[in-house]
Order: sequence, then C-alpha cells, then structure tokens
Amino acid sequence: MIKRFQQALLALVMILSSCSKDRMFEEYHSFGTSTWEESDSVKFDLSSVDSLKGKAMIGVRYTEDYPFSNCYIRIICRDSSKMVVVDSLWNVPIFDTQTGKPIGDGFGNTFTTYDTLSFSLPARTEEVVLLHYMRQSEVAGIEAVGFKIIKP
Repeated sequence: MIKRFQQALLALVMILSSCSKDRMFEEYHSFGTSTWEESDSVKFDLSSVDSLKGKAMIGVRYTEDYPFSNCYIRIICRDSSKMVVVDSLWNVPIFDTQTGKPIGDGFGNTFTTYDTLSFSLPARTEEVVLLHYMRQSEVAGIEAVGFKIIKP
C-alpha cells in the first residue's frame, strides 16, 4: 500500500515538474465535431500577455481522417482598435508528403503538430484570428487549433 502511494506520488511529481515554464501564452480552440468550418474564426485574446517578444507557433490537433497533407491557415493580427496589423497565409504541414505519416506527436489516431511563425508579432497585437483557407468550406479531421508564444 505504501509502495503504491510512493509510486503515485513520484509519478505526480514527475508530471508536474515536466510542465514547461517557458510558455508565455498557450490556448486551444476545440471543434466538437472534429470539423473546422469556413465560418469558424478562432480568436485568441493576447491583451493580458506581458510581452510578445518570443517565438509564436500555430498548433493543429488532427486525426488520421484529415484528407490533405497540409492545412492553409490565414493569420490575422489586430491591435486594440481592431485594425489589422498582420494578414498572412500560412502552410502547416500535417502529413509527410513522402511517407504519408503524420507529422507531430500523438496517441492513437490523434496527433498535434506545431509550426513556428517566421515573423515576430507586432508589439501592439492584442488579438490573433485563425481561419482555415482550404478549398472546402468544411475540413474534417481537425479537432482543435491553438496559438502558443514561447519565451525567447
């Protein structure tokens, strides 16, 4: 009994210590039907983030049901007056084009891949909006999309 308690306590300590402290912001938006519709604009409020100086990343959580090898995502950054300061199209690879294997880490048939933005967020950015920019109005196999900023 005591041995099990010690093992459970050790596992808990390992899990808690493995949490990353380098994240300045991380948030995901889940799609209940695992379908990202064209009308689903995903908004992330960055007004409470102290500094945007860091590595910005897009995260895509997907299943093997996703029918394409990549996902085009439109990134719109707005300031406090909702003026657009960045409007960019980003190509996020989902499956390896040579082998067809999922890119990223996963368990079962669900995977998460991150793609680092090559540009810095403008200091006055208060909101980031993500929209899929695929040829279909509904894209199946996308469970969630997220936005993450890591300390420099």
